[in-house]
Amino acid sequence: MERKNKVFIAASLDGYIADKNGGLEWLNSISNPDNIDMGYAHFMNDIDAIVMGRVTFETVCDFDVDWPYNKPVFVLSRTLKKVKEEYKSKAELMSGSPEEILDVVNQRGFYNLYVDGGRTIQNFLKKDLIDELIITTIPILLGGGSRLFSDLPEELEFELVDSEVFLNQIVQNHYKRKR
Repeated sequence: MERKNKVFIAASLDGYIADKNGGLEWLNSISNPDNIDMGYAHFMNDIDAIVMGRVTFETVCDFDVDWPYNKPVFVLSRTLKKVKEEYKSKAELMSGSPEEILDVVNQRGFYNLYVDGGRTIQNFLKKDLIDELIITTIPILLGGGSRLFSDLPEELEFELVDSEVFLNQIVQNHYKRKR
């Protein structure tokens, strides 16, 4: 079975995925009156499960919406000991190295994974475990916050396979890892 670990994320022009206060309000800085999903539903159709970091999980839990996922969610944390009661059937806590996480998740039959959350993405990249990056760039400079990328032990080459413009301002680039 082919295994793919994919990222689908928005970033500011200066490479941040959250502002200085951890906020995401800037994601709505461009008016989207028709609620265009920018390929998210199509992306999710190809995903078996989601691997996300604790901060991202807690952020999603704080959204004033119903649980947004219909796929298994694995939450990575070294500090969180249990999931709130209302999320126990929706998310499972895990800890370990990216390789250990992938071994467990793959053994459960999930091979096409959505990797989400800044530190989680960074840790998977450090181990060269990301196969595709879909980065939607919002034309705003945040000037600080949570960076999408961090230092890597070596260069990782990706090739651009698609680029699309939404709302005449938002650019989405789809990259595949060159192996």
